[in-house]
Amino acid sequence: MAWYTHRYVLAGLLAGFAPAALATNGYFAHGYGARGKALAGATTALAQDAIVAAINPAGLAYVGDRLDLEFELFSPHREYRVNGGGMLATGSVESDSEYFPIPTLGWSYRLDDSQTVGLAMYGNGGMNTDYKPLVNGNGLFAGAPGTFGAGRTGIDMAQAFIVGTYARSFDHGRYALGISPIFAAQTFKARGLSTFGAFGFSADPDHLSDNGRDYSFGAGFRIGGLAELLPGLRLGASYKSRVFMSKFDRYAGLFAQDGGFDIPDSFNVGLSWDVNAALTANFDVEHIRYSEIKSVGNPFRGNLLGYADGRGFGWNDMTIYKFGAQWKPDPLWTLRGGVSYGQQPIEGSEVLFNILAPGVQEWHLTGGFSRALGQRVELSFAVMYSPQKTVSGPNPLSPGQSIDLSMSQFSLQFAWSRRF
Repeated sequence: MAWYTHRYVLAGLLAGFAPAALATNGYFAHGYGARGKALAGATTALAQDAIVAAINPAGLAYVGDRLDLEFELFSPHREYRVNGGGMLATGSVESDSEYFPIPTLGWSYRLDDSQTVGLAMYGNGGMNTDYKPLVNGNGLFAGAPGTFGAGRTGIDMAQAFIVGTYARSFDHGRYALGISPIFAAQTFKARGLSTFGAFGFSADPDHLSDNGRDYSFGAGFRIGGLAELLPGLRLGASYKSRVFMSKFDRYAGLFAQDGGFDIPDSFNVGLSWDVNAALTANFDVEHIRYSEIKSVGNPFRGNLLGYADGRGFGWNDMTIYKFGAQWKPDPLWTLRGGVSYGQQPIEGSEVLFNILAPGVQEWHLTGGFSRALGQRVELSFAVMYSPQKTVSGPNPLSPGQSIDLSMSQFSLQFAWSRRF
Protein backbone atom coordinates (compact mmCIF):
# COMPACT_ATOMS: atom_id res chain seq x y z
CA MET A 1 0.00 0.00 0.00
CA ALA A 2 2.85 2.37 0.84
CA TRP A 3 4.44 1.77 -2.57
CA TYR A 4 1.29 2.88 -4.38
CA THR A 5 1.12 5.97 -2.18
CA HIS A 6 4.72 6.84 -3.10
CA ARG A 7 3.91 6.33 -6.78
CA TYR A 8 1.06 8.87 -6.61
CA VAL A 9 3.24 11.37 -4.74
CA LEU A 10 6.06 11.03 -7.27
CA ALA A 11 3.62 11.26 -10.17
CA GLY A 12 2.28 14.54 -8.76
CA LEU A 13 5.80 15.92 -8.39
CA LEU A 14 6.57 14.82 -11.94
CA ALA A 15 3.64 16.83 -13.23
CA GLY A 16 4.89 19.89 -11.35
CA PHE A 17 8.63 19.74 -11.87
CA ALA A 18 9.47 17.86 -15.07
CA PRO A 19 10.02 19.66 -18.35
CA ALA A 20 7.97 18.48 -21.28
CA ALA A 21 10.57 19.03 -23.98
CA LEU A 22 14.04 19.73 -22.70
CA ALA A 23 16.56 18.32 -25.18
CA THR A 24 19.81 20.27 -25.15
CA ASN A 25 22.82 17.98 -24.65
CA GLY A 26 20.97 14.96 -25.92
CA TYR A 27 18.22 15.00 -23.31
CA PHE A 28 20.35 16.33 -20.43
CA ALA A 29 20.08 20.00 -19.53
CA HIS A 30 22.97 22.29 -20.49
CA GLY A 31 23.03 23.57 -16.89
CA TYR A 32 21.03 23.78 -13.67
CA GLY A 33 19.62 26.91 -12.08
CA ALA A 34 19.65 30.43 -13.52
CA ARG A 35 23.23 31.12 -12.40
CA GLY A 36 24.50 27.81 -13.78
CA LYS A 37 22.63 28.14 -17.06
CA ALA A 38 23.93 31.67 -17.60
CA LEU A 39 27.45 30.17 -17.31
CA ALA A 40 26.63 27.49 -19.93
CA GLY A 41 26.62 24.88 -17.15
CA ALA A 42 30.25 25.43 -16.10
CA THR A 43 29.59 25.14 -12.36
CA THR A 44 31.19 21.89 -11.16
CA ALA A 45 33.80 23.92 -9.24
CA LEU A 46 31.68 27.01 -8.51
CA ALA A 47 28.97 26.90 -5.82
CA GLN A 48 26.50 29.82 -5.80
CA ASP A 49 23.09 28.40 -4.90
CA ALA A 50 21.34 25.33 -3.49
CA ILE A 51 20.72 23.95 -6.99
CA VAL A 52 24.48 23.24 -7.29
CA ALA A 53 23.61 19.81 -5.82
CA ALA A 54 22.23 18.89 -9.25
CA ILE A 55 25.78 18.97 -10.65
CA ASN A 56 28.16 18.65 -7.64
CA PRO A 57 26.78 17.90 -4.16
CA ALA A 58 30.05 19.00 -2.52
CA GLY A 59 29.26 22.58 -3.51
CA LEU A 60 26.39 22.67 -1.04
CA ALA A 61 28.96 23.06 1.76
CA TYR A 62 29.62 26.65 0.60
CA VAL A 63 26.18 28.16 -0.09
CA GLY A 64 24.86 28.61 3.48
CA ASP A 65 21.18 28.68 4.47
CA ARG A 66 19.10 29.62 1.46
CA LEU A 67 16.05 28.99 -0.71
CA ASP A 68 16.06 29.22 -4.52
CA LEU A 69 12.78 29.28 -6.47
CA GLU A 70 13.11 29.34 -10.25
CA PHE A 71 11.02 29.26 -13.41
CA GLU A 72 12.13 28.67 -17.00
CA LEU A 73 10.29 29.18 -20.27
CA PHE A 74 11.83 26.82 -22.81
CA SER A 75 11.14 26.96 -26.56
CA PRO A 76 12.49 24.34 -29.00
CA HIS A 77 11.79 24.44 -32.74
CA ARG A 78 11.90 20.93 -34.29
CA GLU A 79 11.51 19.98 -37.94
CA TYR A 80 12.21 17.10 -40.32
CA ARG A 81 12.43 17.14 -44.10
CA VAL A 82 12.13 14.14 -46.43
CA ASN A 83 13.90 14.22 -49.80
CA GLY A 84 13.22 11.78 -52.63
CA GLY A 85 10.36 9.41 -53.23
CA GLY A 86 9.87 6.34 -51.10
CA MET A 87 8.46 5.23 -47.77
CA LEU A 88 7.77 8.70 -46.31
CA ALA A 89 6.01 11.61 -47.97
CA THR A 90 8.43 14.26 -49.24
CA GLY A 91 8.52 17.77 -47.79
CA SER A 92 9.03 19.49 -44.44
CA VAL A 93 7.01 18.98 -41.27
CA GLU A 94 7.36 21.08 -38.10
CA SER A 95 6.55 19.88 -34.60
CA ASP A 96 3.82 21.65 -32.66
CA SER A 97 4.04 22.51 -28.92
CA GLU A 98 6.93 24.97 -28.83
CA TYR A 99 6.63 26.56 -25.36
CA PHE A 100 7.15 24.75 -22.06
CA PRO A 101 7.23 26.06 -18.44
CA ILE A 102 9.85 24.41 -16.19
CA PRO A 103 10.03 25.07 -12.40
CA THR A 104 13.09 24.35 -10.23
CA LEU A 105 13.63 24.42 -6.46
CA GLY A 106 16.69 24.32 -4.20
CA TRP A 107 17.04 24.53 -0.40
CA SER A 108 20.06 24.23 1.89
CA TYR A 109 20.60 24.33 5.66
CA ARG A 110 23.87 24.40 7.63
CA LEU A 111 23.94 21.95 10.53
CA ASP A 112 27.17 23.47 11.82
CA ASP A 113 30.33 25.11 10.50
CA SER A 114 31.27 22.08 8.37
CA GLN A 115 28.05 20.17 7.61
CA THR A 116 25.17 21.12 5.30
CA VAL A 117 22.03 19.33 4.12
CA GLY A 118 19.76 20.26 1.26
CA LEU A 119 17.00 19.35 -1.15
CA ALA A 120 16.65 20.04 -4.86
CA MET A 121 13.84 19.37 -7.31
CA TYR A 122 14.45 19.77 -11.01
CA GLY A 123 13.92 18.27 -14.44
CA ASN A 124 16.92 16.65 -16.03
CA GLY A 125 15.51 16.44 -19.50
CA GLY A 126 12.97 14.97 -21.79
CA MET A 127 11.93 14.51 -25.38
CA ASN A 128 8.83 15.82 -27.06
CA THR A 129 7.64 15.84 -30.65
CA ASP A 130 4.14 16.44 -31.96
CA TYR A 131 3.69 16.22 -35.73
CA LYS A 132 0.31 17.01 -37.23
CA PRO A 133 -1.52 14.20 -39.05
CA LEU A 134 -1.00 15.61 -42.54
CA VAL A 135 -2.22 13.31 -45.30
CA ASN A 136 0.59 11.62 -47.19
CA GLY A 137 0.32 12.29 -50.91
CA ASN A 138 2.94 9.75 -51.92
CA GLY A 139 5.14 7.04 -50.50
CA LEU A 140 4.30 3.81 -48.67
CA PHE A 141 1.64 5.57 -46.57
CA ALA A 142 -0.01 7.44 -49.47
CA GLY A 143 -3.50 8.55 -48.50
CA ALA A 144 -2.97 7.83 -44.80
CA PRO A 145 -2.54 10.69 -42.30
CA GLY A 146 0.56 11.05 -40.17
CA THR A 147 4.32 10.73 -40.51
CA PHE A 148 4.15 6.92 -40.47
CA GLY A 149 0.58 6.63 -41.73
CA ALA A 150 -0.97 6.19 -38.27
CA GLY A 151 -2.28 9.65 -37.38
CA ARG A 152 -0.72 12.37 -35.24
CA THR A 153 2.84 11.28 -34.49
CA GLY A 154 5.28 11.92 -31.70
CA ILE A 155 6.52 11.06 -28.25
CA ASP A 156 6.39 12.89 -24.94
CA MET A 157 8.96 11.98 -22.28
CA ALA A 158 9.69 13.96 -19.12
CA GLN A 159 11.94 13.28 -16.13
CA ALA A 160 11.78 14.71 -12.61
CA PHE A 161 14.35 14.38 -9.83
CA ILE A 162 14.15 14.78 -6.06
CA VAL A 163 17.68 15.00 -4.68
CA GLY A 164 18.60 15.09 -1.02
CA THR A 165 22.19 16.09 -0.24
CA TYR A 166 24.69 15.86 2.60
CA ALA A 167 27.91 17.86 2.24
CA ARG A 168 30.87 18.27 4.60
CA SER A 169 33.85 20.60 4.39
CA PHE A 170 37.34 19.95 5.75
CA ASP A 171 40.51 21.86 6.59
CA HIS A 172 38.70 25.15 7.30
CA GLY A 173 36.69 24.91 4.09
CA ARG A 174 39.53 24.12 1.72
CA TYR A 175 38.04 20.76 0.75
CA ALA A 176 34.49 19.38 0.62
CA LEU A 177 32.74 16.10 -0.19
CA GLY A 178 29.07 15.54 -0.88
CA ILE A 179 26.63 12.75 -1.64
CA SER A 180 23.10 12.92 -3.06
CA PRO A 181 20.62 10.04 -3.20
CA ILE A 182 18.56 10.54 -6.35
CA PHE A 183 14.88 9.64 -6.63
CA ALA A 184 13.56 9.87 -10.17
CA ALA A 185 10.25 9.66 -11.99
CA GLN A 186 9.60 9.49 -15.72
CA THR A 187 6.48 9.74 -17.82
CA PHE A 188 6.13 8.68 -21.44
CA LYS A 189 3.59 8.34 -24.19
CA ALA A 190 3.86 7.65 -27.90
CA ARG A 191 1.43 7.83 -30.78
CA GLY A 192 1.41 7.33 -34.52
CA LEU A 193 3.80 4.35 -34.50
CA SER A 194 1.40 1.42 -34.90
CA THR A 195 2.48 0.78 -38.49
CA PHE A 196 5.86 -0.44 -37.20
CA GLY A 197 3.91 -3.21 -35.52
CA ALA A 198 1.77 -3.90 -38.57
CA PHE A 199 4.90 -4.37 -40.69
CA GLY A 200 6.51 -6.76 -38.20
CA PHE A 201 9.08 -4.50 -36.51
CA SER A 202 7.86 -5.03 -32.92
CA ALA A 203 7.93 -8.08 -30.66
CA ASP A 204 4.78 -6.79 -28.91
CA PRO A 205 2.65 -4.65 -31.27
CA ASP A 206 -0.08 -4.22 -28.64
CA HIS A 207 2.38 -2.31 -26.42
CA LEU A 208 4.04 -0.21 -29.11
CA SER A 209 2.00 2.96 -29.57
CA ASP A 210 -1.12 4.92 -28.56
CA ASN A 211 -1.39 3.37 -25.10
CA GLY A 212 -1.69 6.63 -23.16
CA ARG A 213 0.71 7.93 -20.55
CA ASP A 214 2.90 5.51 -18.59
CA TYR A 215 5.09 6.13 -15.52
CA SER A 216 8.47 4.84 -14.39
CA PHE A 217 10.25 5.27 -11.04
CA GLY A 218 13.77 4.60 -9.84
CA ALA A 219 16.82 5.67 -7.87
CA GLY A 220 20.55 6.32 -8.11
CA PHE A 221 23.12 8.61 -6.54
CA ARG A 222 25.61 11.39 -7.21
CA ILE A 223 28.90 11.96 -5.37
CA GLY A 224 31.22 14.93 -5.69
CA GLY A 225 34.24 16.72 -4.36
CA LEU A 226 35.61 20.27 -4.34
CA ALA A 227 39.14 21.39 -3.51
CA GLU A 228 40.95 24.73 -3.40
CA LEU A 229 44.23 23.93 -5.16
CA LEU A 230 45.63 27.45 -4.71
CA PRO A 231 44.06 30.62 -3.35
CA GLY A 232 41.27 31.44 -5.83
CA LEU A 233 41.74 28.25 -7.91
CA ARG A 234 39.22 25.44 -7.33
CA LEU A 235 38.85 21.95 -8.78
CA GLY A 236 35.51 20.12 -8.75
CA ALA A 237 34.47 16.65 -9.87
CA SER A 238 31.32 14.58 -9.63
CA TYR A 239 29.88 11.28 -10.80
CA LYS A 240 26.21 10.46 -11.27
CA SER A 241 25.40 6.77 -11.26
CA ARG A 242 23.09 5.06 -13.67
CA VAL A 243 19.56 5.61 -12.39
CA PHE A 244 17.78 2.26 -12.52
CA MET A 245 14.15 2.76 -13.49
CA SER A 246 11.10 0.52 -13.53
CA LYS A 247 9.91 -0.43 -17.01
CA PHE A 248 7.36 1.30 -19.19
CA ASP A 249 5.00 -1.67 -19.37
CA ARG A 250 2.61 0.04 -21.77
CA TYR A 251 5.48 0.46 -24.24
CA ALA A 252 7.19 -2.92 -23.85
CA GLY A 253 6.95 -3.32 -27.63
CA LEU A 254 8.78 -0.05 -28.32
CA PHE A 255 11.76 0.15 -25.94
CA ALA A 256 14.44 -2.52 -25.69
CA GLN A 257 14.34 -4.89 -22.71
CA ASP A 258 10.52 -4.96 -22.65
CA GLY A 259 10.13 -1.24 -21.96
CA GLY A 260 13.41 -0.48 -20.19
CA PHE A 261 14.55 3.15 -20.07
CA ASP A 262 17.20 3.72 -17.41
CA ILE A 263 18.90 7.12 -17.09
CA PRO A 264 22.60 6.97 -18.08
CA ASP A 265 25.53 7.70 -15.80
CA SER A 266 27.63 10.82 -16.33
CA PHE A 267 30.88 12.46 -15.19
CA ASN A 268 31.72 16.13 -14.58
CA VAL A 269 35.08 17.81 -13.99
CA GLY A 270 35.60 21.56 -13.67
CA LEU A 271 37.98 24.37 -12.76
CA SER A 272 37.03 27.76 -11.36
CA TRP A 273 39.57 30.60 -11.15
CA ASP A 274 39.11 33.95 -9.45
CA VAL A 275 41.13 36.04 -11.89
CA ASN A 276 40.71 39.01 -9.57
CA ALA A 277 38.23 40.25 -6.98
CA ALA A 278 35.59 40.92 -9.65
CA LEU A 279 36.16 38.30 -12.38
CA THR A 280 35.79 34.49 -12.20
CA ALA A 281 36.44 32.12 -15.11
CA ASN A 282 35.10 28.55 -15.23
CA PHE A 283 35.77 25.54 -17.46
CA ASP A 284 33.91 22.21 -17.31
CA VAL A 285 33.87 18.90 -19.16
CA GLU A 286 30.84 16.61 -18.97
CA HIS A 287 30.58 13.07 -20.36
CA ILE A 288 27.20 11.29 -20.74
CA ARG A 289 27.09 7.58 -21.55
CA TYR A 290 23.93 7.29 -23.66
CA SER A 291 25.23 4.19 -25.45
CA GLU A 292 24.97 2.17 -22.20
CA ILE A 293 21.16 2.40 -22.25
CA LYS A 294 19.95 -0.17 -24.78
CA SER A 295 16.69 1.57 -25.66
CA VAL A 296 18.67 4.73 -26.45
CA GLY A 297 22.02 3.38 -27.70
CA ASN A 298 21.01 0.32 -29.75
CA PRO A 299 21.00 1.07 -33.51
CA PHE A 300 17.75 1.00 -35.45
CA ARG A 301 19.09 -1.79 -37.64
CA GLY A 302 18.75 -4.74 -35.30
CA ASN A 303 16.31 -7.11 -33.68
CA LEU A 304 12.63 -6.43 -33.12
CA LEU A 305 11.54 -3.46 -31.05
CA GLY A 306 11.07 -4.54 -27.44
CA TYR A 307 13.66 -7.34 -27.40
CA ALA A 308 16.66 -7.14 -25.05
CA ASP A 309 18.85 -6.35 -28.06
CA GLY A 310 16.01 -4.67 -29.92
CA ARG A 311 16.11 -1.62 -32.13
CA GLY A 312 16.75 1.74 -30.51
CA PHE A 313 17.60 5.34 -31.35
CA GLY A 314 21.31 4.66 -32.00
CA TRP A 315 22.65 7.47 -29.79
CA ASN A 316 26.39 7.80 -29.13
CA ASP A 317 27.95 9.04 -25.90
CA MET A 318 28.39 12.81 -25.58
CA THR A 319 31.30 14.86 -24.27
CA ILE A 320 30.49 18.53 -23.68
CA TYR A 321 32.99 21.34 -23.13
CA LYS A 322 31.71 24.38 -21.23
CA PHE A 323 33.20 27.81 -20.56
CA GLY A 324 31.61 30.51 -18.42
CA ALA A 325 32.73 33.79 -16.87
CA GLN A 326 31.15 36.12 -14.37
CA TRP A 327 31.98 39.69 -13.46
CA LYS A 328 30.87 41.50 -10.31
CA PRO A 329 31.32 45.24 -10.98
CA ASP A 330 29.78 46.25 -7.62
CA PRO A 331 28.06 44.62 -4.60
CA LEU A 332 24.63 44.74 -6.25
CA TRP A 333 25.24 43.30 -9.73
CA THR A 334 26.76 40.07 -11.10
CA LEU A 335 26.98 39.63 -14.88
CA ARG A 336 27.45 36.22 -16.53
CA GLY A 337 28.09 34.69 -19.95
CA GLY A 338 29.08 31.34 -21.38
CA VAL A 339 29.35 28.94 -24.31
CA SER A 340 29.32 25.16 -24.56
CA TYR A 341 29.89 22.63 -27.33
CA GLY A 342 29.33 18.90 -27.57
CA GLN A 343 29.09 16.78 -30.71
CA GLN A 344 25.47 15.68 -31.01
CA PRO A 345 24.78 11.94 -30.47
CA ILE A 346 22.86 10.97 -33.64
CA GLU A 347 24.62 9.37 -36.63
CA GLY A 348 23.31 10.07 -40.13
CA SER A 349 22.34 6.41 -40.40
CA GLU A 350 19.88 6.78 -37.47
CA VAL A 351 17.71 9.66 -38.69
CA LEU A 352 14.51 7.69 -39.35
CA PHE A 353 13.64 6.76 -35.76
CA ASN A 354 15.05 10.05 -34.46
CA ILE A 355 12.30 11.96 -36.22
CA LEU A 356 10.67 11.21 -32.85
CA ALA A 357 13.60 12.54 -30.77
CA PRO A 358 15.81 14.92 -32.77
CA GLY A 359 18.28 15.73 -29.98
CA VAL A 360 20.85 17.19 -32.38
CA GLN A 361 21.94 20.39 -30.57
CA GLU A 362 25.68 21.16 -30.24
CA TRP A 363 26.33 24.84 -29.42
CA HIS A 364 24.76 26.75 -26.52
CA LEU A 365 25.28 30.49 -26.08
CA THR A 366 24.24 31.85 -22.69
CA GLY A 367 24.11 35.02 -20.61
CA GLY A 368 22.46 36.49 -17.56
CA PHE A 369 22.79 38.49 -14.36
CA SER A 370 21.92 38.66 -10.66
CA ARG A 371 20.72 41.75 -8.81
CA ALA A 372 20.81 41.94 -5.00
CA LEU A 373 17.74 43.41 -3.30
CA GLY A 374 19.07 44.16 0.14
CA GLN A 375 21.21 41.83 2.25
CA ARG A 376 19.19 38.63 1.85
CA VAL A 377 17.16 38.63 -1.40
CA GLU A 378 18.50 38.34 -4.93
CA LEU A 379 16.88 38.11 -8.36
CA SER A 380 18.61 36.27 -11.21
CA PHE A 381 18.00 35.89 -14.92
CA ALA A 382 19.45 33.62 -17.63
CA VAL A 383 18.99 33.38 -21.37
CA MET A 384 20.10 30.55 -23.68
CA TYR A 385 20.18 30.31 -27.47
CA SER A 386 21.15 27.15 -29.32
CA PRO A 387 21.47 27.79 -33.07
CA GLN A 388 19.90 25.45 -35.58
CA LYS A 389 21.69 22.17 -36.19
CA THR A 390 20.76 19.76 -39.00
CA VAL A 391 21.69 16.09 -39.28
CA SER A 392 21.06 14.30 -42.57
CA GLY A 393 21.14 10.69 -43.63
CA PRO A 394 19.45 7.96 -45.66
CA ASN A 395 16.15 6.36 -44.76
CA PRO A 396 17.27 2.80 -43.85
CA LEU A 397 13.91 1.37 -44.91
CA SER A 398 13.66 3.19 -48.24
CA PRO A 399 16.69 3.29 -50.59
CA GLY A 400 17.06 6.59 -52.40
CA GLN A 401 15.24 8.60 -49.77
CA SER A 402 16.99 10.90 -47.28
CA ILE A 403 15.88 12.69 -44.09
CA ASP A 404 17.07 15.96 -42.52
CA LEU A 405 16.52 16.52 -38.80
CA SER A 406 16.74 20.11 -37.51
CA MET A 407 16.34 21.90 -34.20
CA SER A 408 17.02 25.28 -32.63
CA GLN A 409 16.27 26.39 -29.05
CA PHE A 410 15.72 29.42 -26.89
CA SER A 411 15.04 29.74 -23.16
CA LEU A 412 14.56 32.34 -20.43
CA GLN A 413 14.97 31.55 -16.72
CA PHE A 414 14.11 33.64 -13.67
CA ALA A 415 15.13 32.99 -10.05
CA TRP A 416 14.18 34.40 -6.68
CA SER A 417 16.64 33.57 -3.89
CA ARG A 418 16.70 34.26 -0.18
CA ARG A 419 19.49 33.72 2.34
CA PHE A 420 18.59 33.00 5.97
